[in-house]
Formats: sequence, C-alpha cells, structure tokens
Amino acid sequence: MSRLKSPFFWFILAVLTTAGLTSIGPEERSLGENVRIIYLHDAWLLTAEAALGFAALVGLLAILTRRDALHRWSAALGRTGIFFWVTYLPLALWAFQTNWGELFQTEPRFQATVALAATGVVLQIVLTLIARPMITSLVNVLFYVALQISVSRKGYIMHPTPSPIFGSGILSIELFFIGIIFLTIAAAYFMTRWWLSR
Repeated sequence: MSRLKSPFFWFILAVLTTAGLTSIGPEERSLGENVRIIYLHDAWLLTAEAALGFAALVGLLAILTRRDALHRWSAALGRTGIFFWVTYLPLALWAFQTNWGELFQTEPRFQATVALAATGVVLQIVLTLIARPMITSLVNVLFYVALQISVSRKGYIMHPTPSPIFGSGILSIELFFIGIIFLTIAAAYFMTRWWLSR
C-alpha cells in the first residue's frame, strides 16, 4: 500500500493539521491564548466519546444482524475510541494546569476518566487476544453504557460552567472549535480504517 493510500498516513496528517491550527487559534477574553489547549482538550474528548458511542451502536447492530463486517467495525471503533480516551488524559492535565493551576486529582470526572481509561485498555487487549467478534461487540455496548453512567454521576469541582468556548459568545471562536472537532473526528476515522486494514 502506497503512503498516500495508507489510513495511518492520513491519520498522522489530520493530527498534525489539528495541532498546527490549534496553535494559532483565536484567543478568548478570559483565558487568552490558553484557550487553545481547551480547543484540543474538548475536541479530543468529544471524538473519543463519539468513537466509543459508534462502537457500541455498530456493535449492537452487529449482534442483532450477525453481520461480520459490523463486528469488525465495532472492534475497530472500540480501539480507536480507547486510544483517543487514553491520549485525552495528558491533554486534560495540561488544560487543568495551564488554565486553573489546581490539582486535577480532585476533579471527580477526571477520576472517572482515568478509571475508565485503565479498564478500557485492559478490555481491548483481552478482546484482541480472544478474537471473538460477538463478545467484542457486546463488550463495546456494555462499556459505553458504563461510561455514560459513570461520568454522568460525577460532578465538577474545577471545570468551568458554561463552556469557555460556547459561553464566549464569539462566533469566530465557536466556528474554529467546530472545525477542530471535524479534524479530530477525521483523524479517528482514519485510525479506524487503519485498524480495519490490519
């Protein structure tokens, strides 16, 4: 497979483009240039949740229809989702320290995120080793349900409400952030295609 046809090449290109644009993104009044890490932090988390959500949805469809192609997509999306979920953690730490300078360990949702990341990594390794498509799809469904329940029950201590981006009231900031989300979702798509090709 040529470099330009490789999904991994396009994944790297999407990530580099995201990082490059984020570094020159518009500043926000209260956070200044530090809002740029918030762009990346929030987009990365939304992409992780989207990938895991689609892994669950496709997994459920695979279980109901018994279609092998859907099982493969669920497995690939699950791996992609966990990758983005785990790599979101250092972005979250960076965002906390840069913008609020507080101990992130006291944030309940961050604690839940760390626990889910560790659990997700272990599950994906086990699922890859046992290579049972039906079980993989079922676990992806159950993991996403557990994720939603766990996170929804945790409150915020340091996290600002409303969002410093959508609470800014500045259209350029909001549109820029939406663009970053599209880029991170594109990166997730290419990573999923790469998992499918392996």
